[in-house]
Amino acid sequence: MRARTIATCLAMILLTTGLARAGGDSPDEKREKTRKMATQTLQDLYKLQPTAQGAIQKAAGYAVFDNMGTNLLLLSTARGSGIAVDSGTKQETFMKMVSAGGGLGVGVKDYRVIFVFENDKALSTFLNSGWAASAQTDAAAKAGDKGGAYSGAIEVAPGVYVYEITKNGLALQLTLQGTKYYKNDDLNKKS
Repeated sequence: MRARTIATCLAMILLTTGLARAGGDSPDEKREKTRKMATQTLQDLYKLQPTAQGAIQKAAGYAVFDNMGTNLLLLSTARGSGIAVDSGTKQETFMKMVSAGGGLGVGVKDYRVIFVFENDKALSTFLNSGWAASAQTDAAAKAGDKGGAYSGAIEVAPGVYVYEITKNGLALQLTLQGTKYYKNDDLNKKS
C-alpha cells in the first residue's frame, strides 16, 4: 500500500511539472511568455522590496527565472527558464536552469529567482560561463555593507545578488544547491 502511495505521488508530481512545462509554443511565443514572466516577477519584487527597483536600475544587468521544483523522498529536482538583460545595451539572453539534489520530503515548490549583477564582469561571467551553485546558500537576507540598496537580497558571488520569491513572499534564505544556469540556444537563435 505504501509503495502504491509513493508511486502515485511521484506520478502526480511528474505529470504536474511535465504538463506545466509542456506545450507546442513557437520560439517567438516562448520568448514573449518569458518576457511577460520577467516583467510580472519584477513588479512582484518591487511590491515586496521597494528598494530592489533602484538597485536593479543601477545594476549592470539582471536575470529573472521561474522555477518548478519537486521533492520526492530523497530526490529533489527543479527546472525553469528565464531571461538575462544587459542594462546598458538592453540585449536579452534567454536561459534555462536545472537543479538536482537530495532532501527528505514530498512536494512541489514554485518559485522565482532574480539575479542582480553589480558590474559588467559579473554579468559577463554569468552569460558566458553560466553559473552553478554547488553549495546551499543559507544566509539571512540582509544588505550587508551595501546599505539599503540590496535589502532582501543575498550576495552569492562577488557583485552578484539574488532575490527569491515564493508564494509566501520574499524568501529569507536561498536554496540554490546543485543549480546550473545556462543559455537557451534554441531561444537565442534569430527566427
